[in-house]
Amino acid sequence: MDKEIVVIIGGPGTGKTTIIDGLTAKGYCCYPEISREVTLEAKKQGIEQLFLENPLLFSELLLEGRKKQFVNACAESHDIVFLDRGIPDVLAYMHYIGDSYPAHFDAACRENTYTKIFILPPWEEIYESDDERYENFEQAKLIYSHLTETYEGYGYHLIDVPKGTVEERIGFILENLKVKA
Repeated sequence: MDKEIVVIIGGPGTGKTTIIDGLTAKGYCCYPEISREVTLEAKKQGIEQLFLENPLLFSELLLEGRKKQFVNACAESHDIVFLDRGIPDVLAYMHYIGDSYPAHFDAACRENTYTKIFILPPWEEIYESDDERYENFEQAKLIYSHLTETYEGYGYHLIDVPKGTVEERIGFILENLKVKA
């Protein structure tokens, strides 16, 4: 079996991290979302919301972090590696805010490709805001649209993960990968 580099995407508050945590608990190799790490580091430097104050710098930091995650995932000994968000997420968010970005952002998406993309739909019943998630539910739906458009623009076939319990969602993902839950 060739290595599977699998990305879980979706707008904010759709359950990505919960699914990644569940997969990790089952023994799968998973890489966490890094945007909170970037945001918290900026707060230590006195920047309250880096994405809002300097979206290009925030996106550059995310891009570099996600490229490192991709390289590390490729080097893993595991047959399947799950990532909480991928490189095209960076571009989708830039599209969402209407900002431009350098050509190397696009090149990173073309040079670092994933095996499968699972997308989680907006789900108002589980959506919650917090200090790092400032978007409201309507904005989360717009981000979902930008994610869909961006990933499909890079030729990815998105696999829609149905709403359900965490176990049902994980089971759906693993079944689609043809591995045991």
